[in-house]
Amino acid sequence: MSSPDPQVRAARNQSTPPAARGVRGPVVAVTGAASGIGALLTARLVASDEVKQVIAIDERRGDCAEAQWHILDVRDPAIAEKLRGADVVVHLALDLDLETDPAARTAYNVRGTQTVLTAAAAAGIHRVVLCTSAMVYGALDDNELPLSEDAELRATAEATGVGDLLEIERLARRAPRAHPGLNVTVVRPAVLVGGTDTALTRYFESPRLLVVAGSRPAWQFCHVEDLCGALEYAVLEKVEGELAVGCDGWLEQEEVEELSGIRRMELPSAVALGAAARLHRIGLTPSPAGDLAYTMYPWVVSGSRLHDAGWRPQWTNEEVLAELLDEVSGRHTVAGRRLGRKDATAAGAAGATVALLGAAAVVRRARKARRRI
Repeated sequence: MSSPDPQVRAARNQSTPPAARGVRGPVVAVTGAASGIGALLTARLVASDEVKQVIAIDERRGDCAEAQWHILDVRDPAIAEKLRGADVVVHLALDLDLETDPAARTAYNVRGTQTVLTAAAAAGIHRVVLCTSAMVYGALDDNELPLSEDAELRATAEATGVGDLLEIERLARRAPRAHPGLNVTVVRPAVLVGGTDTALTRYFESPRLLVVAGSRPAWQFCHVEDLCGALEYAVLEKVEGELAVGCDGWLEQEEVEELSGIRRMELPSAVALGAAARLHRIGLTPSPAGDLAYTMYPWVVSGSRLHDAGWRPQWTNEEVLAELLDEVSGRHTVAGRRLGRKDATAAGAAGATVALLGAAAVVRRARKARRRI
């Protein structure tokens, strides 16, 4: 009997779970599997001929019917039983939402990671893959271009979610000592784009690109598809350790302005940082002043370990920036705060920028004026 047509065989493979096809790869558990990066990775692993089975864990069921679903909070110690039989865990259940209460966000992120690491060790799993961000290296004027994976983590907890990510990094370093036999791989993406909402993607929703005088930004992006590819490399043990992932090279601020067509608004450092701090303190913007550093100084990564293992990004910085601009089209954000269409139209783009960057003193004067009317 002749073998099936290659296209017929491929169609059968896509509709048949790898486990049913006798695949001899690992069983992979993914937390946060119902949405975002977790959903993308779950679908990718289910379709892979190198993965035997995918266990999907989240607080709600996702769309991937081929995965084996368990519905629970990752902070629940019962997760250890759900992980039994898995070879690798990819922990993606993190809350980095700008609007989440910071204390609640930290409690969820840190406790969730602690529970997953402990549960993985109890279930006899030999590898956990964590995802943080290249932001943990810190954005500093004396950073090398690009940074190696082994560069010191010099970030502080002053930017959104970075304190949580640094604590997750510490947990990752301690886990193999606390649980002998458990290996931990940490993946650190550059500015993540593809259905994401962060202080850095909101930067491109502004009517003007804020540039702090004397700074030297360098922009490196990472498309979520490339991140999933890097995570898959880690799952299949093609690479391990601390991994940085992003597009090759970087864009200077002038290139970003030319490609985006958005003009800059340059402010002295003291004005920009002082205004950002005051606006955040009085609750007008979700982004603390620490977020500004990542638009001021470079934190570009080399990704050398992934490259040495044979991984290559499928997206360029120019392509990812174009997708980001398409995603944020029609949104209006100033100093990290989203404006409704009416607000943006009434204030005018430049007017909204000046109003927000005028800081707390201007806000107080406006409130007093309204009370007198």
